[in-house]
Amino acid sequence: MIGFITINILSLDSVNSLINWNGNNWAMSCDFSGRDLSNARTSGELCGKTCAESPGCTHFTWTQYNGGTCWMKSGTISKSDAFSTDDPAMACGVIESTSSSDWTLVWEDNFNWNGGIDPIKWEFDVGGHGWGNNEKQFYTNNRRENTRCELFPGSSNGRLIIEARREQMENCEFTSARLKSKVKWTYGRLQIRAKVPDGRGLWSALWMLPEKATHSSVYWPDNGEIDLMEQVGYDPLRIHSTVHTQAYNHMKGTQKGLSIIVSDAISNFKIYTLNWNPNKIEMYAGDDANPFANHIFTWNKEGDWTQWPFDKPFFIIMNLAVGGNWFGDMSTI
Repeated sequence: MIGFITINILSLDSVNSLINWNGNNWAMSCDFSGRDLSNARTSGELCGKTCAESPGCTHFTWTQYNGGTCWMKSGTISKSDAFSTDDPAMACGVIESTSSSDWTLVWEDNFNWNGGIDPIKWEFDVGGHGWGNNEKQFYTNNRRENTRCELFPGSSNGRLIIEARREQMENCEFTSARLKSKVKWTYGRLQIRAKVPDGRGLWSALWMLPEKATHSSVYWPDNGEIDLMEQVGYDPLRIHSTVHTQAYNHMKGTQKGLSIIVSDAISNFKIYTLNWNPNKIEMYAGDDANPFANHIFTWNKEGDWTQWPFDKPFFIIMNLAVGGNWFGDMSTI
């Protein structure tokens, strides 16, 4: 059984209409006041990288002074603290924008009721044909035994439950559920608060697929896949984050990703975060105190669409599979 409390999608605010932010983190003809940390001779193109590699640097300004100087700064910052200048060659930027003041909530589901799933927000994949991975379950359509919303006892807060059951249906040994969001979007922050199951043979996933094939007529892997969180039952505390593209995918054994151990992943609700911007995808696991406590994986834009197809609308998938190719001989159920 896998449980979810809230799912949020946020977008970065256009916090200063006078400044044209590029890639959500740097701009021309702008500056930040004070709080200088250090400076270095460098080109404008390398100023952000220099700041990112300097301990304590959170934001920067580049000027043409002395042939090109990167002024590195420290402290709590957001893009709203920048101001425009009259120097068209001047640049400023922020390294990581995790401040909630920079983001606007554009979609959410909190599952705060007893009953079925909201059909305005979600639809279901239905069937039991193995789903390309030799999975053993039949996915049902908004069936309460497999997916439902429940309030916590004595509380107005709710959760979504996806439950895999050992029962025969359509020549399959198990039933479960696979939900797809009806909302699709490009770039932003996705946060899902979830507790993953502890059960040998289970495979839980929070992931995304593109709305349609645009880069190639071959839908997958050419048009991309973003796996925010995957977890398998024989190693239940290990959380995997991965991307798949035409050049890098599990059919070739070239997929790009990393995994970390989250010691309380099966006992507590954790927050899984995807930061997705035009140049970079980042994935984290954390909690309410710090959703970014544990960095899992970063994929930087490189090459052409065969390596970075992540510039089109994607939708969310949440599912709990049983068995499958990932397990090999370790899927005893």
